[in-house]
Amino acid sequence: MHLIQRAHARAACFFRARDRAAYLLWLRVYAGRYECSVHAYVLMGNHVHLLLTPSRGGSAEGLMHALRARHARYAQDTYRHAGALWEEGFEASPVHARRYLLACMRYIELNPVRAHLVERPGDYPWSSFRANGLGQADALVTPHPLYCALARTPDARQAAYRALCQRAPCMLGARH
Repeated sequence: MHLIQRAHARAACFFRARDRAAYLLWLRVYAGRYECSVHAYVLMGNHVHLLLTPSRGGSAEGLMHALRARHARYAQDTYRHAGALWEEGFEASPVHARRYLLACMRYIELNPVRAHLVERPGDYPWSSFRANGLGQADALVTPHPLYCALARTPDARQAAYRALCQRAPCMLGARH
């Protein structure tokens, strides 16, 4: 499932690096609590993309509501942020096709490149590309079986994924 959570009125939802670090910590906690496996993520300035597999119906919704509420409380406590931080709802798209899953991972992790924040996806610290493409440890990321099927060894798998990311840009949607 590809989830997109946008900040209210497209305003900022992260103000400092510690905000993103806190969000990732809570994402890990709530992913465990709601039994969702996170395969890819990116935290942008005013929105978040997640690719996850929920273990049961309602898991993704529970995770997103809990995460949205927790991060909004954090912003209120830390910055005295008044008003809505996040849009009420979130976009959720099922990811069925075998080919679409890897394209979705690539779309998510190349978001900072398309937004001209970095030249290479591995340069952006707030995405799962470093885990999926470079092999860096990330306790939040659970490799999807289709990602694992790219190659037999982790090094070969990461190389295959990097090659996939270097192909022509993937445009799953007009917005990033």
